[in-house]
Amino acid sequence: MSATMPRDGGPSNTRRRILALSYGVLCHLCFLLGVGTMMAAMYFGMSRSIGTVAPPSNWIANAALLIQFPLVHSLLLGARGRAVLGRLAPAGTGSTLSTTTYATIAAVQVFLLFGLWSPTGTVWWQASGPALVGMTLLYAASWLLLGKSMADAGLALQTGSLGWVALFRGVKPVYPPMPVTGLFRLTRQPIYVSFTLTLWTVHRPSSTQL
Repeated sequence: MSATMPRDGGPSNTRRRILALSYGVLCHLCFLLGVGTMMAAMYFGMSRSIGTVAPPSNWIANAALLIQFPLVHSLLLGARGRAVLGRLAPAGTGSTLSTTTYATIAAVQVFLLFGLWSPTGTVWWQASGPALVGMTLLYAASWLLLGKSMADAGLALQTGSLGWVALFRGVKPVYPPMPVTGLFRLTRQPIYVSFTLTLWTVHRPSSTQL
């Protein structure tokens, strides 16, 4: 059972709920934007984006985009990072909203990586005909598997809703234990496996078939 947070009067509760909903809406909009951009960019083999850095500087820009994701991700998972997350919300709510702010930042990072990627112009393989159909089906199946993995791990934690929902209800967030059911019965990290499969099924469709 979730532990109840200290409650104030009616107006404070109303402000708390408005704050929770505001962070939740922002988080999930960023999540949809980031994941949607990633799915589209990967489907086209990273050959389409809004990045416009010309060669050879595009290699530097793309490298910076690649580095920022694991770097910031790792920093936020440490003690100092958690302190930073705690300051990204009004006093008294930072700890509760930490999963929401973390997911929001991660989603923005994903959008920056895939949305601002500058295509190199190099095409290793371009799918067409039956190969395009097969690769598209495998790509879609990989994403469905990733969705299943996230659901087995707990969507509330994965999507950032754990924090803002707890704040809205006036309770402390309860983090789920390490999953042992679903795909986790087959492998300890099905999310990583599923995401790897999305990378392996990336292809660039022939422009004549779009």
